[in-house]
Amino acid sequence: MNTVYLWQNDRFPRFEWDADALLLPLGEVHTLQGQLLGRMSALGFEGLAQQVEAVTQEIIGSSQIEGVTLNADSVRSSVARHLGLETAGNERSDHYTEGVVNAMMQATQAFAAPLTAERMFGWHAAFFPTGYSDGYKITVANWRVGDEPMQVVSGPMGKEKVHFVAPSSDMVPAMMEQFTAWCNTPNDTDSILRAAIAHLWFVTIHPFDDGNGRMARTITEMMLARADNSSRRFYSLSAEIMKQRKEYYDALEQAQKGSINITLWLLWFVKTLHKALLFSLQTTDRVLQKASFWSEHKETELNERQRKIINRLWDGFDGKLTTQKYAKINHCSQDTALRDIQSLIEKGILRKTDEGGRSTNYELIEKKSLLR
Repeated sequence: MNTVYLWQNDRFPRFEWDADALLLPLGEVHTLQGQLLGRMSALGFEGLAQQVEAVTQEIIGSSQIEGVTLNADSVRSSVARHLGLETAGNERSDHYTEGVVNAMMQATQAFAAPLTAERMFGWHAAFFPTGYSDGYKITVANWRVGDEPMQVVSGPMGKEKVHFVAPSSDMVPAMMEQFTAWCNTPNDTDSILRAAIAHLWFVTIHPFDDGNGRMARTITEMMLARADNSSRRFYSLSAEIMKQRKEYYDALEQAQKGSINITLWLLWFVKTLHKALLFSLQTTDRVLQKASFWSEHKETELNERQRKIINRLWDGFDGKLTTQKYAKINHCSQDTALRDIQSLIEKGILRKTDEGGRSTNYELIEKKSLLR
């Protein structure tokens, strides 16, 4: 029995879905959106630093999904320069990294600008500056051409598994014209669902020789910026997708076969976005708690060793704090470490944990999380 793909459905792209099934998860995502944007307004420099990190993780994650590894420091430095944060790092980015970062920044900073073929061609050129992919010459900055069917396959040669067959190349221009018109025309569909639909619709057309996944995620970031009505990106969907890459491909493959009803894809997208937002909120919560701590203790007498350890504990400490670790980090004796720790306990900053073992462990006394 021949497989019928989504684009072969007579009703494509008039997608259908179960609105009732999406009502609760969508509501939760919109609540998290509002909490995150509100939370970030309370941060100054730290908020900009978190934006740099979120965009960095988005770019790295989107490339990693396709097996392309970027240097994190180079990406971070380039993102910081785009956002006017020159002090974020001295690592200079190569031409390729600069192009990839520029594509993402152009998509999200100018999120309100119409999506056009020219914009997409520019982003695509950044992904393939040499005109080659894995040693093969490809069409860059233009729709794919040729009579051979575009297939998504896996497995060794001779035993390939076909996951998806895309529309023929001669159908692509008209289909992309319809796609961009829809992206640029507001309608009553929820803005998050529009981002999910755009993602699925684009990869279903598969308009380029290569890089369709990265292009889809770039467009999705633009649509999410529209959903937030903000160019500031504080969460990374691609980083979350990378954590569950197999589920991502399975969800797409299932959605691209047969039914015009895409409820399951939309549910998967919303669930994944929920995780990305929650992770960012937890990170932001930690930043705010740290800022609150230092505000409370701005008059507390602390030496440099103590300040160093406290910041380490707030920023993520490997395991539990012991006098041995304190001494090693600060290059001091264990007697000095113990005196410093006892002083921090007296000041109400540290406490002994209830954990047993050969060494006594210590932890920060933290106030209740801001998250509900």
